[in-house]
Amino acid sequence: MTARELKSAILQLAVRGKLVPQNPADEPASELLKRIRAEKAKLLQEGKIRKEKPLAPISEDEKPFEIPKSWEWIHLPQIASSSLGKTIDKAKNSGTERP
Repeated sequence: MTARELKSAILQLAVRGKLVPQNPADEPASELLKRIRAEKAKLLQEGKIRKEKPLAPISEDEKPFEIPKSWEWIHLPQIASSSLGKTIDKAKNSGTERP
């Protein structure tokens, strides 16, 4: 097994919650999601973030694999925000491309 394959296998196990035994005493994801929703509501009320479009729940056929019972499938925008910044006008874009 190459280093790349090993890294991929470890990542797959971690994402599926199978890398280490699950601790039944750990807080379920639902509790963390409640705190995140409350914090986002507070930031929305303070005008620090914009209201987002509601996302449809993730259906059973969208779930690619089983996860531990204390975990939850959600859409990334439900727990994080992304700011891509300003798009550069191609006509004004100059300079050398760098990797």
